[in-house]
Amino acid sequence: MGKIKEQAQWIVFGLIIGIIVGVLEVIFGRVLLFVTGVRQTYFMWLIFFLPFVGIFIEWLYQTYGKESKKGITLLFEVGQDTREVIPLRLIPIVTLSTWLTHLFGGSAGREGVAIQIGGTFTNWFTEKIWNRFLPNYGKKQQVVLVTGMAAGFAGLFHTPIAATFFAMEILVVGTLSIESLLSASIAAVTSSYVSQLLGLTVFSSTISVVPKLTVGLVGILCLFGIVFGLVGRLFSIGLKKVKQWVQAISLSQYKKVFLLSIVLMIGLIIVGKGRYSGLGSNLVEAAFNQGTVYSYDFILKLIFTIFTLAIGFQGGEVTPLFSIGATCGVLLANLFGLPIEFVASLGFVSVFSSATNTIIGPLFIAGEIFGFELIPYAFFAIVLAYLVNGNDSIYSKQKV
Repeated sequence: MGKIKEQAQWIVFGLIIGIIVGVLEVIFGRVLLFVTGVRQTYFMWLIFFLPFVGIFIEWLYQTYGKESKKGITLLFEVGQDTREVIPLRLIPIVTLSTWLTHLFGGSAGREGVAIQIGGTFTNWFTEKIWNRFLPNYGKKQQVVLVTGMAAGFAGLFHTPIAATFFAMEILVVGTLSIESLLSASIAAVTSSYVSQLLGLTVFSSTISVVPKLTVGLVGILCLFGIVFGLVGRLFSIGLKKVKQWVQAISLSQYKKVFLLSIVLMIGLIIVGKGRYSGLGSNLVEAAFNQGTVYSYDFILKLIFTIFTLAIGFQGGEVTPLFSIGATCGVLLANLFGLPIEFVASLGFVSVFSSATNTIIGPLFIAGEIFGFELIPYAFFAIVLAYLVNGNDSIYSKQKV
């Protein structure tokens, strides 16, 4: 009877977290879509303010953010029991900073922010409200955190299965937080449903042409997986190295941010006139809708995203990783004479798998976004991408 009561409490907890985080993600996502539209319309005006926005974000974190600048690292510290509380101010600060980054032309994502929103709110809710009624929940910080992260991911991407397993496997490589499964899955499904109910639109695509799975094709899929894995690894290593380089520059933080933002601004203007700003959704749409995709799109998006985040602008890495993988997939599809959408979808999930050092979440993303008939094909590419990444990850605190 005690076990049933505990499970019922986790179900209620997951429902509450799913509803509230779902609403928060809708607000974050809808404003982000709005500022993206504004940037696309007025790019050549807004981009010139990017260095000043960089200074403002730096000031915001130094003045009010305190520990919040550690971002998603705080979630890993809680999940690994090296800290207990995530400051609630992280949510408004990272949200505003991400909106500004996208409005004024930075190249960044959103999913990392969504996970921070979900994890931070759930941590606060548990500490300040839930524990008053059920004090034992404070002893299960990892379950609480995974529940919030799953809700955050699902609320923005509408992929509740992938969100659940991604949140369960992200903290420690090669392990699943099985104890979190019930509350995380309830929260993810609820958050996704609330987000859809409130009208947040997300990307999805049904792959219309899927080749017959043969021994020869399996070999090609494995080759693709190696390429995608190396691209994901390049992103992870590049982000780490460029952050170290920026940190080592012997200038004041404000001067550093301002000068590097000018370099970023000039690059974004000269190379593509904003093509590589924002999420990379334009590149994903081009990859899956027979648009123009250049052979160098994936590497330029990789470079600009790394540089944007290393300077100190905010946003996630995941959506840019999707666009990097999809455009790299278009290049490989043309080289091997395979259907473009098919290979682009494999790149979409495999580069993400490599860069995040995860495997189950990306596999379910393939199913939930592109159709579950893709999973047997995605399996080979994702597994190889995961194996060749050398345990390099965009998450510096991820346990190996």
